[in-house]
Amino acid sequence: MTTSDSAVDVSAHPTLTAAELEPRLAAHRSELRGYCYRMLGSAFDAEDAVQDTMVRAWKSIDGYAGRSGLRSWLYRIATNVCLTMLENRKRRARPMDLSATAWEPVEASLQRSQPEDTWLEPMVDDRVLPEAGDPADIAVARESIRLAFVAALQHLPPRQRSVLILRDVLRWRAEEVAHLLDTTTASVNSALQRARATLAERPDVERTEPLDDSHRTLLEDYVRAFEAYDMDAFVKLLAADVTQNMPPFDLWLEGAQDITAWMLGPGHQCRGSKLVPVTMNGSPAYVHYKPIGANGELVPFAVQALELAEGKIVRITSFLDTRLFDLFGFPQEPPA
Repeated sequence: MTTSDSAVDVSAHPTLTAAELEPRLAAHRSELRGYCYRMLGSAFDAEDAVQDTMVRAWKSIDGYAGRSGLRSWLYRIATNVCLTMLENRKRRARPMDLSATAWEPVEASLQRSQPEDTWLEPMVDDRVLPEAGDPADIAVARESIRLAFVAALQHLPPRQRSVLILRDVLRWRAEEVAHLLDTTTASVNSALQRARATLAERPDVERTEPLDDSHRTLLEDYVRAFEAYDMDAFVKLLAADVTQNMPPFDLWLEGAQDITAWMLGPGHQCRGSKLVPVTMNGSPAYVHYKPIGANGELVPFAVQALELAEGKIVRITSFLDTRLFDLFGFPQEPPA
């Protein structure tokens, strides 16, 4: 928060002083970031939306006056911010959502880079998930930031999107959502029914399997095979219908054969890479350092997000956006 933002005079407010408001606003920042991320499909836009929400909260504290819970008041502001940001915007998507068939040939795909605001972006778990709480609620929150789920949310009209997140993810009552959106309970229930029907038509929104020892072994084998660039070992870890995509390029691949051809062809410079594990979008992920520095040193290259099912890797998404390193605080060099 800038000096001008924090200088809003709330000292005369009968309910909250500036000293009282600051920590209370900060306490809601993480969950608001998660809400805005689900709404917008972008980690960068979510940060902007939360910052705007906090600034508006400071500036309109006199309008709050303790008449409603601080949390619901902040969600009302955040919802309005997100709805405004979504006006006249196309939905964010994944490469396979924009094209019914995988690319061909390889070289052509590298000429089809799309603007940053085209693509769904990842989110680090610890920036949006609660540190503690009811395990069932945390599990729902984790499922609701999965890339497949957030991608499906983008198919909903913005107000339906808000209703579904508030009702099914955050467990708000219909009456509370109606008050937040200045509408009726009947309208909320109708919007929720339509939103659920739309998501039910998305084939990749099914729940993921909880990580167990077999999955952990699979991930260890993945890192070992990728860093050794052992394609024989690598393909054994992939599902028959595995896909790989690499925003900001239109590129997406389907099947182990095409993925291997890519990695041994145009992607061969990934040989010698280093993967560092993180948790993103409720799933395993890796910070990818590639040996492309001036002297062959490992430098930030991408963030890989994996999706698993039935003991295999079913999707690999490599976000080729090094801005994510600064946003999420990833180091510029891999650990020794």
